[in-house]
Amino acid sequence: MNKTNLLDFFIFGMVSILIAGARCEAIHSEVFAAEGSDVVLPCKYPAILISSPPAIVWSHKEKGTIWRKERNGLEYRGSRWSQRVQCPHPQLESGTFSIQINSVTEDDVGLYSCKVDLRSQVIEKQVMLRLIKVSFSPPAPLSGSNTELSCALKPWRHGVSVEWMLNNNPYLPQPKTGLHSDKVSRVLKVTEKERGTWTCVVTYKGERGQASAALDVKGIIQPPKDNAKVYATVGSPVTLPCVFSSGLRTLSAGWEKISPVSPSTRDLQLLSLASSSPDQLSRDKSIRISEVTYEDEGTYRCGGNVAQQRLTRTMQLIVAKIVRLKQKYSTMLTCELSDASEVIEYVWAHVTYDENATAILGSIQKGKDITITDGSEESWGEWTCSFYGKEGLLGNVTYNTHVMSGLSGQKSSSASHNTATVVGLSFLLIVLLLIVAQMYKNHQRRKRIFQYPALETIVHTISNEREERQRNREKI
Repeated sequence: MNKTNLLDFFIFGMVSILIAGARCEAIHSEVFAAEGSDVVLPCKYPAILISSPPAIVWSHKEKGTIWRKERNGLEYRGSRWSQRVQCPHPQLESGTFSIQINSVTEDDVGLYSCKVDLRSQVIEKQVMLRLIKVSFSPPAPLSGSNTELSCALKPWRHGVSVEWMLNNNPYLPQPKTGLHSDKVSRVLKVTEKERGTWTCVVTYKGERGQASAALDVKGIIQPPKDNAKVYATVGSPVTLPCVFSSGLRTLSAGWEKISPVSPSTRDLQLLSLASSSPDQLSRDKSIRISEVTYEDEGTYRCGGNVAQQRLTRTMQLIVAKIVRLKQKYSTMLTCELSDASEVIEYVWAHVTYDENATAILGSIQKGKDITITDGSEESWGEWTCSFYGKEGLLGNVTYNTHVMSGLSGQKSSSASHNTATVVGLSFLLIVLLLIVAQMYKNHQRRKRIFQYPALETIVHTISNEREERQRNREKI
């Protein structure tokens, strides 16, 4: 016998001595599972103890045998478990006899037993399966009202600790819980901040389990929270959203501008748009401004009555525009917002278009201001300012630079030459107009004289006599 076989024999002998006289050894563990989830009940022993194929029996204390495997390899399953119980066969030789129960229900809770018959001894491991379930009452409360948040544990285990999480973040402050038989619960006054996934985390002596459920708080769902920011460009349309949850009967809905407090013509128009909605029961109370002006910036509030409760939502309209400052040989463009508190970066993009109206992206610059040299390639086309916040793009505004170039893109010499040309053409035009006017006057004069032949004869006679007298004086 080689050294390796001697070592294996020695270890097996020592283990046999340790468990000698113990015909059945019970080991207890806790497993927590969420309702509807898949759970693994552990049962594992050192592979060195397994010298031949063992007989394995999984059973429930109250519902009998779940799964059994004989030494010859035959398997049996309980009728109520046949479709939901799986055993990892490839791991049996390594000493892993765990089973998996799919889609756990409340009927599955209780004490389970895993018995492994190794011929020389029978080893038993007990596993307690406890079910965690999160619920709300009412399940979809109205914003501003109360709901009871509960975390049930069946069967209940004294000594467990319970922690609540909202949208994967610890919910602070932790709720003051009250124990009612098999659950911990508390009453919450909910707003849109409590909307989301609630998770109950249960811990006991290192074992941990959790269950989650979604809480739908009825009210105004768009925007999802107060003080939402809406970005718009001067001259473009914008929609101020105000959408209520489906199924709510919304009455007396309306809009008002909170700041600036002095109402303008546009403010009065917004109020009239909200009050003139044809469907007063519609859940969409959004309003649309067809062409934004810089004076439209400010804080707005929409609201409506639901079940004798007033629901409101505030939002800020931030207006963007490009300010042009003409300098001696260049032009400076500034990206200006009515509120730039959330802007962390400005990016300018130059775009031109070919004969097929295809956009061609040119240079990219960063910063709130850019300077463009007059007469350069960058003075034609469009400049678009995109402004970004922590979560990405907030909006953009575009300026057509070809208008600017047409006004200031000529050099001084070209301007002087064009001026001389214009003056020369104007002088020729005036001369032509004078000639035409004189010709017209002569034509009108002849036309008037021909209408009176006798008058024409008298005029000629007088003229002839005057000439004759002049000649006679010259002879004397």
